[in-house]
This record gives sequence, structure tokens and C-alpha cells, in this order.
Amino acid sequence: MPDSHAQASDPSGATAPAGPGGAGAGEASAPRRRPVQLLFEPQAAEPESERFFDLESIDDPAELLRRSTELALAFRAAADRATDFQAVAAAQLADTRRFDALSDSEIAERADWTPDYAAKMIEYGRGLLQPRRHDG
Repeated sequence: MPDSHAQASDPSGATAPAGPGGAGAGEASAPRRRPVQLLFEPQAAEPESERFFDLESIDDPAELLRRSTELALAFRAAADRATDFQAVAAAQLADTRRFDALSDSEIAERADWTPDYAAKMIEYGRGLLQPRRHDG
């Protein structure tokens, strides 16, 4: 007597009765395997103590100074570059040639700046964009 629960899955995840005329009719008669049920919950990874670029593991003070200085300089350079991109974006958004140009206060609100700082960033961004306009 055929098993009424026997089903085969197609790649889309839909199930169809197995056997003649079913999903596996044209394939070899190899039985389809289903994933094994987990009988236990996998252990949660133990929370590691927070590590900052593995600086905590450096015992040599000279090496610690070298590595932390290297990181500080890299972060400063990244922050400076991000600020330049903010200024360029602010200048582009404030460009009056755009049909959707934003005011200084709208830009300030979007960037969480004061309107005075937004105005300074817009001017700085315009200065950064100047060389590009002459090259093009």
C-alpha cells in the first residue's frame, strides 16, 4: 500500500506526490533526502569581551603606542575625507541650478547641523567643486 505522506519537493519548494507521474517521474528512482531534524539547540556563542583592533592584547608599550597612533591617524584621515564628501554633497544640494535645491536650513536639518555650520560647509563644498568645473 503506498504511503499517503510520501512527497517530493521541486526546486521551488512546492511539494507534489512522489511516485509515478509525480515530481520525480523522469528522474532515477533515488529517494529524496530531507534535512535531519535538530534534536538539540546549537550552543550560543559565548559573548566575547569587546575588543578594539586587538589593542588590549598588545603588551609592549612601544608597540601599543605605534599601533594606536597608526589607528588614530587612519581614523582622522577617514573623518577628514568624509567631511569633504559631506561638504561636496551639501554644495550640490544647495546649487540653485537644481530644480530641487535645498536651503541652508533644510540641509542643516538633514545633516544634524546648525544653519550657520551648514552655510560654511556649503561654501567649503563649493570650493572643493571648483577645480572639477575647470577641468571638465
